[in-house]
Amino acid sequence: MAKVKNWQLGREMHYPYEESHPEWQFAAVFNINRCIACQTCTMACKSTWTFSKGQEHMWWNNVETKPYGGYPQGWDVKTLKLLDKADPGGMQWKDGRYTGKTLFEAAAGREKVLGYLPTDEEWRYPNLGEDVSTRYEGGGLGISKEGASLPEHKSWFFYLQRLCNHCSYPACLAACPRKAIYKRKEDGIVLVDQERCRGYRKCMEACPYKKTMHNTETRVTEKCIGCYPRIEGREPLTGGVPTETRCMTACVGQIRLQGLVPIDPKTGDWREQRDNPLYYLVRVAKVALPLYPQFGTEPNIYYIPPRWVPRPYLRQMFGPGVDAAIEAYSNPSRELLAVMNLFRKERKIVFRYAIEEGPKVYERTIRGRKFTMYDDTVVGYGRDGQEIVRVKIEEPMHVRSRERSNAV
Repeated sequence: MAKVKNWQLGREMHYPYEESHPEWQFAAVFNINRCIACQTCTMACKSTWTFSKGQEHMWWNNVETKPYGGYPQGWDVKTLKLLDKADPGGMQWKDGRYTGKTLFEAAAGREKVLGYLPTDEEWRYPNLGEDVSTRYEGGGLGISKEGASLPEHKSWFFYLQRLCNHCSYPACLAACPRKAIYKRKEDGIVLVDQERCRGYRKCMEACPYKKTMHNTETRVTEKCIGCYPRIEGREPLTGGVPTETRCMTACVGQIRLQGLVPIDPKTGDWREQRDNPLYYLVRVAKVALPLYPQFGTEPNIYYIPPRWVPRPYLRQMFGPGVDAAIEAYSNPSRELLAVMNLFRKERKIVFRYAIEEGPKVYERTIRGRKFTMYDDTVVGYGRDGQEIVRVKIEEPMHVRSRERSNAV
């Protein structure tokens, strides 16, 4: 195995292949706090890509209720148990550095990645455990009789939005004996060459997020393709410019922001570009975190953690940055509040943003800290530098005139 740098772990790790990175990386940030689990994203993906025979069980995008939901059933719990068994008590962090073994390092002998193959039964129920909370006494709708208050609720659940993470070090790619899986140089999207694939399902076994799926009709693997025609700018409705994926643009709760970040060819890391909204949210504000970074795949889908969930659960899921991320989100800086307003305001991908300062409109104290809101304007620009969206922090109020009423 080669040694590669994994910035999410804060160290180098072992991986079956040498370092190789794209020019740009497909990435996204999801704000869990705003998701209402309407499944509009799920159905947008389903109706676009997986409506054919043999794809009935395929949900490339899904929203599951944690802690009890999962598709396939128990995908994360089972992987965590495998890793703990291979490296007992090893999943630990020290000063932001992961000291345990990854799925690649914990793999035994002939296997390149530690994993398991889900049973057919585990693929049957994509909405299992939906809206099921942890145990409560009295009250209703999952609320304890003592009521609910931040920072942690006694009874809780939350929605986790999932699709292929288009990892920097994909476990599916590492495990494929046919080398049928590859990562595109232009945007880092992970794809399956279905002419090379023979349906061995090694990728399904290796992927810790279980986002590669077997087509029972064609006998080959399929997975989320990152809507690459839209990323390439082949969506006619947006004028031939890079466009967000179907699941992103369909989001009713405006919880998603998808884009591309430039990669430094020398280091393989994200190139510093502070005015790229994704770079800012992940690397500057550090409000968005990867899903199970201890697996070692360096996923490129990031999450703003839910505020009301017990912190130990969230630290296991998103790593040691949870407390700082929740604090930053709960009392956002002037810049963070502006960037958050870019979520789902435009189908075209925002490559750069700028903030035009406005007057102070609001001030109060939040948990002992002063919070001031300004009516700034955040402007988003496309790849060609053209302005594509302009949003004010304060939402305008429109009063209809009597002349425009519906009365006849």
